[in-house]
Amino acid sequence: MTALSQTTPLVRPSLATVAELLKPITWFPPMWAFGCGVVSSGVDAQGRWPYIILGVILAGPLVCATSQAINDWFDRHVDAINEPNRPIPSGRMPGRWGLRIAILWTIVSLLVASFLGIWGFCAAVVGLFLAWAYSAPPFRLKLNGWWGNAACGLSYEGLAWITGTAVMLSGVLPDSRTLALALLYSIGAHGIMTLNDFKSIAGDRQMGVGSLPVRLGAQGAARVACGVMLLSQSVVVGLLFSWQTPNHAIAVGVLTMVQGLLMLRFLADPIERATWYSALGINFYVGGMLVSAFAVRGLNQAAGG
Repeated sequence: MTALSQTTPLVRPSLATVAELLKPITWFPPMWAFGCGVVSSGVDAQGRWPYIILGVILAGPLVCATSQAINDWFDRHVDAINEPNRPIPSGRMPGRWGLRIAILWTIVSLLVASFLGIWGFCAAVVGLFLAWAYSAPPFRLKLNGWWGNAACGLSYEGLAWITGTAVMLSGVLPDSRTLALALLYSIGAHGIMTLNDFKSIAGDRQMGVGSLPVRLGAQGAARVACGVMLLSQSVVVGLLFSWQTPNHAIAVGVLTMVQGLLMLRFLADPIERATWYSALGINFYVGGMLVSAFAVRGLNQAAGG
């Protein structure tokens, strides 16, 4: 008998359990991407702080947290194998509370997004759709690691970046340079999402979840993850050079090379070192995002000045 099937006298979860379900540690990537969008807009933050704060809350504690609640509810049987101490399979989140919280957070996210202009609201709608499509039937994109990781990368990085820029531009659609960076860093995030799948290979295989480590094997998935991250950033470096921002291009290139060196150690034992690389190597990835955002900020300010 698994922890999932055990009965519990709990009527409602504690606040600590709700916080654990919403996984605050996962909020950083979309919040950072939103911040990059704010920077790349080239707009002075003065007078826009209420919208910036709302946007950061929307990106992390709302939309991203919603995706975590949705995923934990529809993955509760897989978690009973991989992580039986998670709130739902352990019984600390009783009944259908996990689903109720996912629905409530979706509604609150849409209400907050309505204050951020048409493009901010549309980005939130797409992000929430992808969050449900990733985990819930009938789409359940996570059953295919290619599609599932693409949905997460687009939601966590690209849409959050575009939302940040759109908020600063009072709802105007970002320019082509910003859209290009948002797309490229979303593609690179596909590799980051793959890193998260190494810890759950056994349960994914048993429950029919076709993550890339399950489909390609540990070595194959590790090579794809590293290749996607390096390729997307290499294109960013090329674009920065073509936009006549060589200092920013060199900085992103150096950060990318550092990641490449760390990847050599990761590739030697991907199952054991996926978490290690996630904790260390991704810092250089997000650092490159901010450098790129400042490059576009300078270009937009020069064009506007």
